Order: sequence, then structure tokens, then C-alpha cells
Amino acid sequence: MNNKMFGIVFIIVGVVLALWGYNIYDAASAQLSRALNGDTPIEAWAGMVGGVVCVLVGITRLK
Repeated sequence: MNNKMFGIVFIIVGVVLALWGYNIYDAASAQLSRALNGDTPIEAWAGMVGGVVCVLVGITRLK
């Protein structure tokens, strides 16, 4: 029972992190930065990658 609750929490946190990372990636300042010098904010990558990792950990906890 405890593993399933942790799994659900990890999935929820992962989805929120991924959405937060995408929100930063899609922000106007990030778009301008990408257009001028091709850099993507590290917060965007950390949020999206961290979110995917959390979702994967959550899925493995549900099994």
C-alpha cells in the first residue's frame, strides 16, 4: 500500500515538474533567448527531465 501511494505522489510531482519545465521553455524570455543565441534555460531542461524521471519512478512503484 505504501509503495502505491509513493508511486501516485511521484507521478503527480513528475507531471507538475514537466509542465513547469515546459512553461519555462515556452516563456517569451526563453523564446527570445533561443532566437538570439540558441540557449535554452537550464531550469526548463531540469523540470522536463526531472518530471519524466519522477513519472517513470512512480510507474515502477505502482507495479
